[in-house]
Amino acid sequence: MQSGEPKSIDSGEWIAADAGVVAGKRFEVRALPVDQVSARSTVLAVRRLIAAARELHAHREAEKERASLWPVERDPDTTGGVILSAVMRELYEMVDRLARADIPVLVTGETGVGKELVSRELHRRGRSPAAPFVAYNCTAVPRDMLDAQLFGHKRGAFTGAHENFSGVIRAAAGGTLLLDEIGELSLDIQPKLLRFLENGEIHPIGEARPLKVDVRIVAATNADLDHMVREGRFREDLLYRLNVVTLHVPPLRERREEIPAMADHFLDRYAQDMRKARLRMSDEALEYLVLYRWPGNVRQLANEIRRVVALAPGGAELVPTMLSEDIRASRRTIDASRPVVGPDEMVVRVDQPLADAVAQLEWTMIERALARGGGRLEDAAHALGISRKGLFLKRKRLGLMRRPERATTSAGL
Repeated sequence: MQSGEPKSIDSGEWIAADAGVVAGKRFEVRALPVDQVSARSTVLAVRRLIAAARELHAHREAEKERASLWPVERDPDTTGGVILSAVMRELYEMVDRLARADIPVLVTGETGVGKELVSRELHRRGRSPAAPFVAYNCTAVPRDMLDAQLFGHKRGAFTGAHENFSGVIRAAAGGTLLLDEIGELSLDIQPKLLRFLENGEIHPIGEARPLKVDVRIVAATNADLDHMVREGRFREDLLYRLNVVTLHVPPLRERREEIPAMADHFLDRYAQDMRKARLRMSDEALEYLVLYRWPGNVRQLANEIRRVVALAPGGAELVPTMLSEDIRASRRTIDASRPVVGPDEMVVRVDQPLADAVAQLEWTMIERALARGGGRLEDAAHALGISRKGLFLKRKRLGLMRRPERATTSAGL
């Protein structure tokens, strides 16, 4: 719809989204949604996608202008065409700038956001893309074996060392080593890694002298390393060495405009893997995917599409009934006036006895602190700001296995 006066807010019952200027004329998209929360949510999602498309167009025009002034040879796109959000474009531009810099990089983000993919791009765009890229999960072996796994050992250095073992660091010589879940490194291993970062030397178990190894280290974590430093579980000097530059990968719920392209990419990929005819995603099913919170991020989306493709007949159209129960349940119509709570929030009814409300609040906070601390009472007490004895008395008063009967609280997912 051509418009002489751009609108970006609701006008009466109409919802309008400014689509920008084309051929000297301004256009806008208008919709009159039916009186349903889901319909209005869909229109607002369309408005957000239009804004993202305009931003992408502006970015491309700016790139053309920069290229005419300062031509730069760029690597081919290996992101599958799904990097659409502004925050991810900025992230990959940072990857481009860092790729040839021989400095450690710390990649942070929630589980499943694609930290390893970002690390691989750092390596692929670097100076030696043909050199080894080794991804090592620091939780893959028991902690008492990490020393030998990372730095290697000599035959006969300890019981069970029947052969010489070069170690993970030497396996990545000349290339890149990704240390995933870096926060799980024990305190006795951290000084050896720090020494390697400082002077490029490792000291395999049983060797008489240290060895020089040229490896770029990329570390990844979903943990709060600053918090771990304060708790004494991670060395501050090692953290300073690792996060010379930090790349944060945002969760999928903060870049929903990429979900349609990702879903299409995974549909093609898994249909080919399973030798099935091309599958199609219905608009309604896509709406469910776009508006879901995706606590498991891109990994969860990929697994969901893989499951659907495995169960669907070749050439079928994918509809909401084929999606997982938790995704379908998330789109049930709710009262628009009901507040939406996050994972660290809760809603408490005020029409109940004060003691019951306080008991429920204490129960929920203690339960969450224990879960986050892996059941360790000392960590839970520290997170709650109380003593260990105080935590014991509260747990005893509340009951370890029983919620307060009169509590009527709803917590976020």
